[in-house]
Amino acid sequence: MANDPIHQFQIAKWVPIEIGGLDLSFTNSAAFMVATVAVAGAFLFLTTSTRGLIPGRLQSISEMSYEFVASMLRDAAGSQGMKFFPLVFSLFMFVLVANLLGLFPYFFTVTSHIIVTFALALLVIGTVVVYGFMKHGFGFLKLFVPEGVPGILVPLVVLIEVISFLSRPISLSVRLFANMLAGHITLKVFAGFVVSLSAAGFVGVAGAVLPLAMTVAITALEVLVAFLQAYVFAVLTCMYLNDALHPGH
Repeated sequence: MANDPIHQFQIAKWVPIEIGGLDLSFTNSAAFMVATVAVAGAFLFLTTSTRGLIPGRLQSISEMSYEFVASMLRDAAGSQGMKFFPLVFSLFMFVLVANLLGLFPYFFTVTSHIIVTFALALLVIGTVVVYGFMKHGFGFLKLFVPEGVPGILVPLVVLIEVISFLSRPISLSVRLFANMLAGHITLKVFAGFVVSLSAAGFVGVAGAVLPLAMTVAITALEVLVAFLQAYVFAVLTCMYLNDALHPGH
């Protein structure tokens, strides 16, 4: 099982809980989601609780994270979009910290499970739909009728726009889930090669140099992917929220 690349994604019940036939057990996935929130919250609190006029390195990281997400949201949705800043910033930090925690040996990557990423995507799309109807009423449906479309093409365009809108939570969740899953499997496979070859004596140790180098390279790549996927998730969230604010294209 040590070299099984799929075993790392297995859900394990840490505290079995069953109420009325409903399984509410506290699992390793739940534990690392709690840990993700705790680490992100503690980092932001500790680095900003004693703010200095000249920020230190950790305070600078917190401030850059704030400005990065704020700038992203303003560019995508305008100044009105800043009302959604707490949501976008929370999603960005959660995905980023969850991705980074998953890189530690024997840790669990919660974003490698599609049920988690799909829940985050539904939160985004649900916010878009609820706010869109609250602010614009049925005018929110203009989102599905782009301006300047000839009348004869409206039914076809509306159908395409509806399908595109409904596919958003799927694409948003699958993109994050698939990248984290594939990266961790690849990393585990090459690490498994290193362990297996090292047990074969001197020749095996010599042959393990290449997969070891690949493991180090893939680890570095996975750090980049962790940041990139958090950015992609956040920027797409900003674009979708813009539709709730300005549904008329």
